[in-house]
Amino acid sequence: MQAEGAPVHVFHITPRSAFAAALDNGAYEADSLQSEGFIHCSTRAQVGRSAGRFYTGQSGLVLLCISVAQLGRLLRFEAADGDSFPHCYGSIPLDAISAVLDFPCRVDGGFDLPEELAVFGG
Repeated sequence: MQAEGAPVHVFHITPRSAFAAALDNGAYEADSLQSEGFIHCSTRAQVGRSAGRFYTGQSGLVLLCISVAQLGRLLRFEAADGDSFPHCYGSIPLDAISAVLDFPCRVDGGFDLPEELAVFGG
């Protein structure tokens, strides 16, 4: 059972090509899983800040909407940059990914959250 106020979904920004590889492999893995031991994720409130900090000006991105319940114990919320960020300590099964949303950057290199994001608790 999920704690009251806990997010239903977490989100991960990735190049569309990396997600395409996941479709072939049966699960999603970011490079950080090997280098840091986990996959960086964000709550819905953190997506814009994460995009601005790490992805400014990048095109060809998608936003993975990931079910917290499906990740179970793989997901931990940990302190980083004065906030509590979700980290996934393992491959993300494809069935945990509820949606894949296009995440284009604006002409100025910034991002707007996709309108479809409103339907995902997180």
